[in-house]
Amino acid sequence: MMRAGARYQRPLTISFFLIGTFFLVEAVAGVMTNSLALLSDAGHMLTDVIGLGMALAAVRLASSRANDRESHTFGLYRLEILAAFVNALLLFGVAIYVLVEAGRRVFDEPEILGWPMFVVAVLGLVVNLIAFGLLREGSKESINLQGAYLEVLADTVGSVGVVVAALAIELLGWTWVDPVIAALIGLWILPRTFKLGGQAVRVLLQAAPIGMDLEQMTEDLESIPQVLDVHDLHVWTLTSGMDAASAHLMTANDANHHAVLDQARAVLSDSYGIAHATLQVEPEDHTGCHELDW
Repeated sequence: MMRAGARYQRPLTISFFLIGTFFLVEAVAGVMTNSLALLSDAGHMLTDVIGLGMALAAVRLASSRANDRESHTFGLYRLEILAAFVNALLLFGVAIYVLVEAGRRVFDEPEILGWPMFVVAVLGLVVNLIAFGLLREGSKESINLQGAYLEVLADTVGSVGVVVAALAIELLGWTWVDPVIAALIGLWILPRTFKLGGQAVRVLLQAAPIGMDLEQMTEDLESIPQVLDVHDLHVWTLTSGMDAASAHLMTANDANHHAVLDQARAVLSDSYGIAHATLQVEPEDHTGCHELDW
């Protein structure tokens, strides 16, 4: 079965070109209108462009070189997780910059062109909503696409904020709304950034997938007829939708090893969704397995 990242390559590509094109429009408009909220939204769009580009590159590299086992025995699937982690770092950096800049400008009263700011923000909102719709489904299956999706989601919320700020400036003369909206966007992004970064770090550190009950998995494997003990059980995520496991199965000396392996693979696949497992079968009189000290 095709992994999640590869299945959603087309919507990722469309989103990349849509947002990349509009980033240039919003950046120029932000300078011309002197709007921090609009510039912060453009900054988010820049991270969108970089993040979507990395996500797309990771998907393509992982797909095109998945069978290159000479130097990368697991292929390049983990590139998608690295892209998600870098996306989190980019989002964090932009959020902190916006918060600092908003604090500096909140007591100033800069001249801001409200209506041009409003028009550009509305157009940006439309672009983000299109990309949002394209990436939403894939974000549920791939952490790489989830990173790209969060980038676009943050920018969508940012565009709504800029629209509100533009109306408040033009209709009420509240120039202070501009940096306040920018700061709120930054604060809204931070917890989502930490969550994405934490998920990526768990995968990079080869932690067991969230919700995976290793004690129950051990009991299920030990319940297989002729299996006496299960040890050295390891479960990790290679990339989104691709979990792997390895384990040692100690059996009776006269056990049918073919049957043990078939049943163990069925337990891991049917109960835990793990299709790739490396299983070592050891007769009960085998020695040397516990000699490693790490």
